[in-house]
Amino acid sequence: MRDVRMRGFAERADVEEVDEFLRDHTRVLSAETVPLADCVGRVLAEEVAADFDVPCFERSAMDGYALRGEESFGASDYDPIRFELIGASLPGAPFPDPVGSGQAVRIMTGAPLPRGADAVVMAEVCREEDGRVAVSEPVAPRRNVGAVGEDIRRGDRVLRPGRRLRPQDAGLLSSIGHAEVRCVTRPRVRLVITGDELLPAGSAPSGARIVDSNSPVLRALARRDGARVLPFEILPDRRELIRRVMAEEGSEVVLVSGGSSVGQEDHAPGLLAELGSLDFHGISMRPSSPTGVGRIADRFVFLLPGNPVSCLAAYEFFAGPTLRALGGRSRAWPQRRAQLPLARKIASAIGRTDYVRVAIEDGRVVPLATSGAAILSSTVRAAGAVIVPREQEGMPEGAEVEVLLYDEDEPVCEADARHADGDGA
Repeated sequence: MRDVRMRGFAERADVEEVDEFLRDHTRVLSAETVPLADCVGRVLAEEVAADFDVPCFERSAMDGYALRGEESFGASDYDPIRFELIGASLPGAPFPDPVGSGQAVRIMTGAPLPRGADAVVMAEVCREEDGRVAVSEPVAPRRNVGAVGEDIRRGDRVLRPGRRLRPQDAGLLSSIGHAEVRCVTRPRVRLVITGDELLPAGSAPSGARIVDSNSPVLRALARRDGARVLPFEILPDRRELIRRVMAEEGSEVVLVSGGSSVGQEDHAPGLLAELGSLDFHGISMRPSSPTGVGRIADRFVFLLPGNPVSCLAAYEFFAGPTLRALGGRSRAWPQRRAQLPLARKIASAIGRTDYVRVAIEDGRVVPLATSGAAILSSTVRAAGAVIVPREQEGMPEGAEVEVLLYDEDEPVCEADARHADGDGA
């Protein structure tokens, strides 16, 4: 490997080349058993079929009276038909005896239909008096009765592999008797945060030292993408210490923040080449050009620049899709999208992919003036980002562009909410 420290990159890979490499080498992780209470948000690893009918007994669809429907024919307000009231059926407490001719049972919604009855007449058209119930509206057999298997039939395939489970899916699993389910294992992430100048996240800045802002961002992004972040601590710029942590097993992905560029203390690229393979170092993109990608055994290693915006962009382009794919999710960026016109042009260069932070004002996309990779506040002021592909020499004023929105659930504005939509799993 050519040592680029204090020299710079002789050449850079295209974003598409790196993405194709990661696609070709990423495989979905194996499955694990997950308790029902913890399955929401996880990716299903197997087909789920119902072992039971839901419901598994005939039940009332409303509050009323269970009887033989045919015997109610001819009932009206002027000439109600009276039935002997012989008991009640409640949810969890069914009426134990059969219903005979001329008899009725008071029944609540969800309660089992008594034997002998085949219909439920709603309470609003009935009146109880002297141990009898007067029915003033006819009800056909099977009316207001939930049939066995009306919701789910035994043997039905109810959920398929690859589905990201939602709260209602957990409810369905519970209804068919599943206390646990097989899901794709969550990828484990090891953070390697390096820098003599760094103070722990949450500290007060002091002298020439700065506070680590990358680890809170990376932890949140990894969790968003379904990963589990392992405990970590900030490492000084000591080659052997960084080497030891990078080489540790127990993760599927290693995210190295800082020490990835061409400075004197940028040890990570050489260490990655020594421990495994440095497949790419230097990518034709702005920001994040010093990004590196490689592997140690079966672990992916991403060398993310220390500058906050570069770190964010490199994660979104390469690490995020890889984590999602390992966990069985779509590689697609998970951000909502909006199609909006540019308020002013975006300048770029052919052959380079640009990640441009933008604001949205009066329904138009405004590129933020700052382009510094260290200006984290620009991502806070931004509503999202626009990606300029390498084959385009910028974008002209007025062009419709796709904005990757940072907010998950806030509309762009009231007038433009209809333009926003979701993408990814």
